[in-house]
Amino acid sequence: MKPSRSGHLPINGLSLYHEVYGELGTSKTAPLLLIPGAHMATDSMEPWVSAFAGTRTVIVFDQQGHGRTPDTSRELSYPRFADDAAALLRALTIERADVMGYSQGGGVALQLALRHPTLVNKLVTLSAAYRRDGWSPSVVADVEDSGGATQWAGTSVENAFMAHTPDATAFEAYLQKMRVFGHDEQNISDADMRSISAKTMVIAGDTDDVKPEHTLAMFKLRSGGDADAAMSRVGVPAARLVILPTTHVGIFWESAILVPMVSAFLDDVTQTVPDFF
Repeated sequence: MKPSRSGHLPINGLSLYHEVYGELGTSKTAPLLLIPGAHMATDSMEPWVSAFAGTRTVIVFDQQGHGRTPDTSRELSYPRFADDAAALLRALTIERADVMGYSQGGGVALQLALRHPTLVNKLVTLSAAYRRDGWSPSVVADVEDSGGATQWAGTSVENAFMAHTPDATAFEAYLQKMRVFGHDEQNISDADMRSISAKTMVIAGDTDDVKPEHTLAMFKLRSGGDADAAMSRVGVPAARLVILPTTHVGIFWESAILVPMVSAFLDDVTQTVPDFF
């Protein structure tokens, strides 16, 4: 697919690259902001863009240092990335959007819903954690032991970075900042998780890098799991939970299964409950 518009915008001191698929302001359906994971760029979101763009306008962007958005001297953090996403929506004159983020992008989506609640209509997290201890120990260890530029030589991450900043020293500095970013992670309190106003869908794999108990805790903090409310058959639940039999990486490639579920959630499709007796 080709975007209807794309390019760089001056956002919070960044030259932030973004793409829009479809026309803004022409539909009653809220546009969907997709946020890629760590070291990922807009190109990596193509399976999700293609699946959603037939029914809604889709926006995707490269976070600081990722893809076609050059790094700056600014440190990396979830709140800053969320503020960048908010500034992008405002620059596009979008008053309210549905937001879906994968892995790191899911953490950014949570921060966006916390820091800019009026901009977020529905929230979907895909294999994301709201606290550092939500990740499995092996993932934390991998982040702390991750290598430098040699490890990333020849990868799409290096190629994308060098396309806008052909400087090996700058690339090494970016990787070091990402290690610090991954080590620091984020620590959203239970109270803050409960305070998010957007209805939320929580998605993860049963052998995800995010601990299953953490995923379940996120779902419950978002007012999920209320069987009495579900039995009342009134309205759409405040939260939805989807667990697929796959891994952290594997779930990213399950758009064919997940997009119909996510679309039904975003469109407030009420589940039909048959009568047994």
